[in-house]
Amino acid sequence: MPEILLHYIWQRGIFRAFPQYTTDGRRIEVLSVGKHNTNAGPDFSDVRLLFHSDDRTEEWCGNIEIHVSSSDWFKHNHQSDPAYDNIILHVVRKADKVIYNTRGESIVQCELRYPDEQDYLTQLLSDAKLMDSPLATHRCGRFLLQDPSLLTNGWRQTMLQRRLECKKQSIERLLAITHNHWEQAFYVSLAHYFGFHVNGVPFEQLAINTPLACLQKHRNSLKQLTAILLGQSGLLSQDDELYREYAFLQVKFGLQPINAAMWKRGRIRPQNAPETRIRQFAQLLFQSEFLFSKLMDTDDVDDLRQLLTVKGLGRESVDILIINAVIPFKYARGKHKQAVDILLNLPAEKNSIIRQWLDLGQAVKNAADSQALIHLYQTCCQTGQCLNCDVAYQIFLNAG
Repeated sequence: MPEILLHYIWQRGIFRAFPQYTTDGRRIEVLSVGKHNTNAGPDFSDVRLLFHSDDRTEEWCGNIEIHVSSSDWFKHNHQSDPAYDNIILHVVRKADKVIYNTRGESIVQCELRYPDEQDYLTQLLSDAKLMDSPLATHRCGRFLLQDPSLLTNGWRQTMLQRRLECKKQSIERLLAITHNHWEQAFYVSLAHYFGFHVNGVPFEQLAINTPLACLQKHRNSLKQLTAILLGQSGLLSQDDELYREYAFLQVKFGLQPINAAMWKRGRIRPQNAPETRIRQFAQLLFQSEFLFSKLMDTDDVDDLRQLLTVKGLGRESVDILIINAVIPFKYARGKHKQAVDILLNLPAEKNSIIRQWLDLGQAVKNAADSQALIHLYQTCCQTGQCLNCDVAYQIFLNAG
């Protein structure tokens, strides 16, 4: 079996009809299959899993790697590559070996269960080769090129509502972890989106390992905030002038830094380097006392931007933070209309998904549009759930 087929089965959720278990007997519940990585490094990032055992349930977020056999881990020399130290699950067809990271720690594995009828798998393999093909090559894409109105405003509104509800559910899970501490939950979420997709997971783990209460005790000192966050990131060299400051505060609060290998640097511009973003995050916490309360209390776009602006962080990046971090918390706190109104007054996002919709003649006027279309792409187009899509229904009606 080609590995690409396992990638396709995972990304499309074709395994969901079958119970999944770790090789040590824990049941796996997949909350999110994550984002497919076509560059170097683990196969999927931002994966969210629940591991159920007899006495407890644990939620893990991170990267997964997929191979046909466990032994492929060693063939690819991943046991010597720190980039694979934060793998939360190794998904395989056959678990023929126990695998380890560079620290000698064993990695949880799962023998993926899925439909194994040969003709069906042959068809899946054909589909897998088109897994990341542009929307314009999809059957519905060709219809949309001829008639953009097949994607109705009503379906966009439904997609936006579903996206906000999904994000609300993620916040509720985060609140459960933080014992219903809204400010701590927001701090973790804001940190995640400060990683701007590429380093979202390590930024989130940095926040989890560095309680907000520790930072608040030193929020009047930018130097100390920066020292704590850089030290906790694992990126602070002993030659750095901030190292002595961090060493003292680490002992004071009993802090444990994250693994520096979690941070990605490939294809990253200098202004997006992890150290730069961490310093900006420290600056934001330093300049904005009661940041969460202020963000929740204002619904004016310019005021929100002002609260989140730090030197070196452009307008587009600030808007992304508003869209992904602020809006979901407003919605989760019951400010539904205000959340949508802010999206209507923010410019549309610019990314590869939105460019594909523009190529299909779709108008993307604001962030409400872009959020709706991103959700449609991720939950229907990318996962092959055409039967759940109103566009496919409209095509069926027209064909009739």
